[in-house]
Amino acid sequence: MLKELIMHSLPTDFCHASTVLPLDNADVLCAWFGGTHEGKADVGIYYTKKEHGVWREPVLLASGAEANWNPVLYKRADGKILLFYKEGEHIASWKTYVRESSDQGESWSEARELVAGDESGGRGPVRNKLYKLRSGRVLAGGSTEHGIWKAFADISDDDGYTWHKSADICIQGLTYKAGEKTAESNIAVSAQSFYGRGVIQPSLWEDEQGVHMLLRSSEGYVYRADSKDEGETWTDAYALALPNNNSGLDLAIGCDGKLYLVCNPVAANWGVRSPISLFQSDDGFKWTKLMDFETEASEFSYPAIVSKGEKLHITYTYKRQNIAYIELVINQNA
Repeated sequence: MLKELIMHSLPTDFCHASTVLPLDNADVLCAWFGGTHEGKADVGIYYTKKEHGVWREPVLLASGAEANWNPVLYKRADGKILLFYKEGEHIASWKTYVRESSDQGESWSEARELVAGDESGGRGPVRNKLYKLRSGRVLAGGSTEHGIWKAFADISDDDGYTWHKSADICIQGLTYKAGEKTAESNIAVSAQSFYGRGVIQPSLWEDEQGVHMLLRSSEGYVYRADSKDEGETWTDAYALALPNNNSGLDLAIGCDGKLYLVCNPVAANWGVRSPISLFQSDDGFKWTKLMDFETEASEFSYPAIVSKGEKLHITYTYKRQNIAYIELVINQNA
């Protein structure tokens, strides 16, 4: 296993919410957001590339009039790389922007709104990578935070050019009193995050039974939802036995056909963001912990995981001071 920190020195006071994309030539792209504090107007999107085993110095790629959040990298079938990200002071009214690169991330187009005029809290991917189905349809896991948090799948049948939204996914019977704070925590997030309940930030996969998602929740556990019509409609979200601390998670299907999930297995709403751990599953219901990447009493959070060939490429927030990168070879004989 290769484990390293991406930056020699942090260009901002903090960094968070990385996205990773391994390229065909063995280079790797990574992006994240950073600034003085999450939610402040000076927070922008930074990115870097690993070439010949060395990470370049980070470059500021996007900085709007308001805070930027949650970049997501995606490579289309035509070779173009898309970078999605959110902009807005208030999470509930985020807008989603996208930029394109035709030269492996060396240069980027000007930003455009993904869905023009949308003010619902952001279309397209909210945090985790896009997922391409066997049919060629592309799904982006989305969510909104308007008191009761809800998830959805944004759907593209032209590899990311145009989008339509699925039915919402929520926890049935959940209630929330407007303006009620749901937790006290010293985690360095925007203060507005401590209000609301529900499920957000889906991570997607497909198997013979249909399409599925795992969801971050405010309820102490990872939730799951399923679709039998390629993401148009979904079951209600239902709890698994796997703990969740109301922090990000992400999964990928390895070359051995198994599911690999990175998360903080802590059963508390806005609980501590350590340890950060790798789990494995055959079916997405029962999960076995393979290892902890970090166990120190600090923040290790918001993982991204991508499977390419025999490797898993993983990034996560490292103490809000750096981005950790892991390359892990899958042992298919285990």
